[in-house]
Amino acid sequence: MSTTTPTTHRAPSDLQSIWLVAEREIGSKLRSKAFVISTIILVLAALASVVWGGFAANNLSGSGIPVAVTAQTQAAVEGLDGLEVTVADSDDAATALVEDGTVDAALVSGSSDASFDYTVVVKDSVPSTLLQMLSETPPVQELEPGAGAASALRYFIALAFGLVFLIAASTFGGTIAQSVVEEKQTRVVEILISAIPVRALLAGKVLGNTVLAMAQIVLLAAVAVIGLAVTDQAGVLSALGAPIAWFAIFFLFGFVLLASLFAAAAAMVSRQEDIGATTTPITMLIMAPYFLVIFFNDNPVVLTIMSYVPFSAPVGMPLRMYLGDAQWWEPVLSLLVLIASCVAAIAIGARIYQNSLLRMGARVKLAEALKG
Repeated sequence: MSTTTPTTHRAPSDLQSIWLVAEREIGSKLRSKAFVISTIILVLAALASVVWGGFAANNLSGSGIPVAVTAQTQAAVEGLDGLEVTVADSDDAATALVEDGTVDAALVSGSSDASFDYTVVVKDSVPSTLLQMLSETPPVQELEPGAGAASALRYFIALAFGLVFLIAASTFGGTIAQSVVEEKQTRVVEILISAIPVRALLAGKVLGNTVLAMAQIVLLAAVAVIGLAVTDQAGVLSALGAPIAWFAIFFLFGFVLLASLFAAAAAMVSRQEDIGATTTPITMLIMAPYFLVIFFNDNPVVLTIMSYVPFSAPVGMPLRMYLGDAQWWEPVLSLLVLIASCVAAIAIGARIYQNSLLRMGARVKLAEALKG
């Protein structure tokens, strides 16, 4: 007489559960034709912008940045490629060349900073490529602040950082919110949490959409770098290299922060039409950096504040680095503030998500979701 041993199924571990949910999120997004088409359009638009910028730069500029120096400041530009150097007889003569448009910048003697022996004089805005070429960022004196073509370049760079952050964060944040509510509305969530922990479900959703968002950011960065290299914009590539890398790092933690809040906010409602009631404040936080850099990209005080606020740091700090306004330690400090805020947001978001996920019907109030 034989006996049959019943087969036991082991429940997946937390890591396996997280990856299963993440895999499901990634797969469902990649199967969406709308997502694939929108990504292709975004990449083509980025490539077209880079190529257009290359042609415009070639038409507007010569073989290098025209810079005036004096006998006392000439040593600061020795050995630097990409400059057309004019040696003026005096500081006043060098400044006059800036005023009449003969050169874009002049290095004159004297400085308000004891660390430097010279000051960069410009008409409206110093070429960021020039600051990248110099070993350190010297003091800058603007003769006509806020006017000219340099301001337009700063505006478009600010617009690019703000727009990429806005599109990526709102697209994938909205995806998380819709997924959470759809699972609640169809009662699928009850089946899911019978097999995996609630926190693993939340972590999987955040992880899956973070992977997709970062893949899109890396793809856009690669297109920008390749486009700048192919169109021979070495100066712009040198100036944007570090800011783009920091933007990707800041976006990673900034998006995890926002994704946790999106999932928590969506868990508080049970119908798709109610999503806006709880996610609108988060959407406003995403939109704020975009509008701030459009209207205040030439305001160093606003940009400095933005670079330390968690929701706007992914836009504000890379822009300040491109403009040469940030000291070497500032991105590190800003990133630490963002990481600390991210940890706090995950903890709060997980509590709201866990306390609200199985509550159907009327919208759950924030105080009740936090209390449990």
